[in-house]
Amino acid sequence: MKQKFNIITSTCVPLPLENVDTDQIIPARFLKSTDKKGFGDNLFRDWRYDKDGSIKRDFVLNNPEYGGEILVTGKNFGCGSSREHAAWAIAGYGFRVVISSFFADIHKNNELNNFVLPVVVSEQFLTELFSSIAENPKTVVEVDLPNQRVTNKETGHSENFEINGYKKHCLINGFDDIDYLLQNKDKIEEWERRNK
Repeated sequence: MKQKFNIITSTCVPLPLENVDTDQIIPARFLKSTDKKGFGDNLFRDWRYDKDGSIKRDFVLNNPEYGGEILVTGKNFGCGSSREHAAWAIAGYGFRVVISSFFADIHKNNELNNFVLPVVVSEQFLTELFSSIAENPKTVVEVDLPNQRVTNKETGHSENFEINGYKKHCLINGFDDIDYLLQNKDKIEEWERRNK
């Protein structure tokens, strides 16, 4: 079982860019590994570091003013290839929530499978959130998974978000697909007995 979701209350890291693809999230040269360990160190690698490995001070992940468990990003996040390593990198860095106005479908599912909650909000809410964070880097956002509600604590404005019922159940209970099946083993075996 993984870390359960309930309500996440955190400051945010803003990345106000649209069409961030999975190669920007985790470059292809890091895809040789099948172990999830260390991927967070290379999240947005080419934006965080120069070719000689020195830190790019102007990139948001290198700015000590910003931090937290929530990444706020522009429309069409996770487009491009279907690599699951991108979700591994986001989770490995420590993000538990990504907020955007639109996610590429495969990447959205990869995030859910790796216990990262993708929250889809309106363009208006996203614009306001970026504005709040720009004015106050300590802006706090509350993501209430049981009630499917996200709140900008700076303005008090909230929006509801959608999530697949099965995935919501798994996140709240800390289940991956195998955990879920094991929790229902008795029911599955009973069904098989009745339907031989």
